[in-house]
This record gives sequence, C-alpha cells and structure tokens, in this order.
Amino acid sequence: MPAKFIVFEGPEGGGKSLQVGRLAERLRSDGCEVVATREPGGTRVGNEIRSILLGMGDNAILPETEVLLLAAARAQHVREIIQPALERGAVVVCDRFVDSTLAYQGGGSGVDISSLRSIQLFATGGLEPDIRILLDLPVQVGLRRRHADPTSVNRIDLANVAFHQRVREAYLNLAATAPQRWVVIDAEETPDIVCENIWRQVRRILANA
Repeated sequence: MPAKFIVFEGPEGGGKSLQVGRLAERLRSDGCEVVATREPGGTRVGNEIRSILLGMGDNAILPETEVLLLAAARAQHVREIIQPALERGAVVVCDRFVDSTLAYQGGGSGVDISSLRSIQLFATGGLEPDIRILLDLPVQVGLRRRHADPTSVNRIDLANVAFHQRVREAYLNLAATAPQRWVVIDAEETPDIVCENIWRQVRRILANA
C-alpha cells in the first residue's frame, strides 16, 4: 500500500473523528496496521497543549500563540507517533494536520501564510500527507451540529460565523489550488453515506497507486 499517511480536514461539525475511526476499521479489516490519531493531541505533550487551545478558560489567546502552540504539539506528534508508525509500515489516519493551521490561523485569523508554512516545515520536517480528505459542509450546518451537544463545545466553536466562513473558504481554496492532493467529500450527507464515499475514493487512490 503506497499511500500511508491519510489526513482528514475540514470545518467544524463535519464528522472527522467519526470518519477517522470508520476508515481505520476498514483498513484494519484489509489487514493493515493502522494508527488513528488526532491534532492537537496524540501525545502527552500534545494533549496538554490541546487542553490549553480548546479549553473554555481563556478566550484571549492570540492567533500567533495558537500557531506556536500547535507547531509544538505537531513537532512532538510527528516524531513520537506519526514518523515511527510510517517507518514500520503502518498506515496513519489523522484527524487534522498542517492544513488546519493554514485554514484556521491563516484563513480564519489572518496570520501570514508564508510565515505559517515556514513554521510548519520546521515542525514537521517536511512530512506531508499522501491523501487529504476534506469533509466540507455549510458553516451553519456544521456549527448547529457542534452546538447540539453543549458538553462538546470548545473555544473555537464559539468564534463568530464570519471566522468559520473564512476557515471553510480557506479549505476550499487549498483544495482548488492542488486538486491532485485532495479528496473533497460532501459532509452534509448522513454519516453512512459519507463513510461509503470516503472509502470509494480512498480505494480508488490506493488502486491507482
């Protein structure tokens, strides 16, 4: 299986965590070793940083601070979890990676993209996904899903609609400028339909590879 590193991206409420788990199960049923992980998180250090970034205790974190905290978590994640798994031949399925920073801190918060790319290059050592899956849906639909369970709402969910719209537009622009690197899935469909559409696209890419 040439494609080893699969990343799910997208705005809030698209069902990334659910679909990461479902794709991991499918790949395991095909006999693959699969590491399913997430960002920020995946490691002890990353989970501590996640609690700072997503916690409800401080809404005054600057975008630049977010960038650096995310880069720190990502550097730990790549070297402790992702790279070792890829080196032993496992498939890594990850909930968010570099493009989340480009979309949220770049598109959403207006941080300079060239600076973001330089920081990400340092954090990842140049590691890039083999497959990027964008779970796209209208902002209002995604936020309605997120706010349906108040216990799951985090600091980012509380940002205004204009912020989330800029994030979505940034994702769509990333996919449009490099369509060969992205699979765009309509996440407004039911979870089962989304799952089947993802599997169909991933299977096609693996067959072509």
